[in-house]
Amino acid sequence: MHKQENIDSDIQRLQQEMLSYFQTHWKLFLLEGLFFILLGLSAVLIPQFFTVAIVIFLGWIILFGGAVHIGRALVFSAMPGFAAWLFMGVLQVVVGYLFIAQPAAGVLTLTVLMALFFAFEGIAKISLAFMMRPLANWGLMLFSGITALVFALIISISWAETSQWLLGLLLGINMIFLGWSLVQISLHHKEIQ
Repeated sequence: MHKQENIDSDIQRLQQEMLSYFQTHWKLFLLEGLFFILLGLSAVLIPQFFTVAIVIFLGWIILFGGAVHIGRALVFSAMPGFAAWLFMGVLQVVVGYLFIAQPAAGVLTLTVLMALFFAFEGIAKISLAFMMRPLANWGLMLFSGITALVFALIISISWAETSQWLLGLLLGINMIFLGWSLVQISLHHKEIQ
């Protein structure tokens, strides 16, 4: 019983800390929510663009990261693990280049990874929602988590046929739900100050 009391006490402390942050920084949460809504609406309106842009952007990040790995491996060639560091760098450069040079193939790969992202994000949002409970509007975060899990399921079922536009569309919808929940939470905590 003592362990359960400690858990309840820790949960209440976390809820009070969250409440304090929401009340003190409600404007930042509002701006963040509006930003995600605008970004999400853009992705919904032009999902093909966002799908390809995500793949190309990710390709450049991976390519530059690989170049840094290779550079460091060559500078410290006497360091133990040189071959592993060099291999990681070359692998990143190759994958990054392929994403940039052939974004259509990258879209298929990234779509599968996005299914995993939505699944893990959904789990994290649901966990966060239950941590926030019984704070106001905690159900919105729960709803956002459930929609992320539904998106993961939709992508898993139809990723090959719809990958050219589905990724951008679902990412946009997911951002809108997240933004909407942040706006509602921030406005509620503005009113109780």
